[in-house]
Amino acid sequence: MATYTSPPTSPSPSPFSTVIRTASHDQHTEAENSTFISDLLGGRLGVDAFARYTEQLWFVYRALEVAADGLSGDPVAGPFVRPELMRVAELERDLDHLLGTGWQRHAAPLPATAVYAARVTETAREWPAGYVAHHYTRYLGDLSGGQVIRDIAEKTWGFRRKGDGVRFYVFERIGNPAAFKREYRALLDALPVDDLEKQRVVDECRRAFALNSRVFAELGARFPLSA
Repeated sequence: MATYTSPPTSPSPSPFSTVIRTASHDQHTEAENSTFISDLLGGRLGVDAFARYTEQLWFVYRALEVAADGLSGDPVAGPFVRPELMRVAELERDLDHLLGTGWQRHAAPLPATAVYAARVTETAREWPAGYVAHHYTRYLGDLSGGQVIRDIAEKTWGFRRKGDGVRFYVFERIGNPAAFKREYRALLDALPVDDLEKQRVVDECRRAFALNSRVFAELGARFPLSA
């Protein structure tokens, strides 16, 4: 009597949130280990370098958030537009503290920052799934590694805990960051696009990290070690 053998089963595909995190790991690590960030977090740069870094973030987040209202009803990007994530107001409060009133009159993006912000604007206008890649790269990073920057900034330059100067890193409207990140990853897993489009999103995520690394490189060139 023949013995029935069940057909081999294909492994379950990994959730997209895992795919995008794994695929961009090398670029993420490269950005984290840039000379500028290493020196900043090592306390080897002055508060002026931190202020300039914060100013560059303002240009990128302004591009992200100016586009947010127009994407709130989009079936792909809309679910990611969450008011509790918005950072521009906090960045402006930090910059008031770091640079003084009227800093906007003198604020200028570095060339790499201008390219980065322009790419965010382009994806928001023409490719909502690409905007999601930039949204994920920035905001989920803020909820994770950004907290390390906040802690070090408070200790190095004497900012009041979660006060002016580091409010960008404080998400007062998110009571449980771990739960929020799980919800965010579930949105990524449910992204309503096909596999080919998901691969394009992964590629754009890598591009976002590369754009970020170029900003760090230009900051590093402008802020050699102060100690």
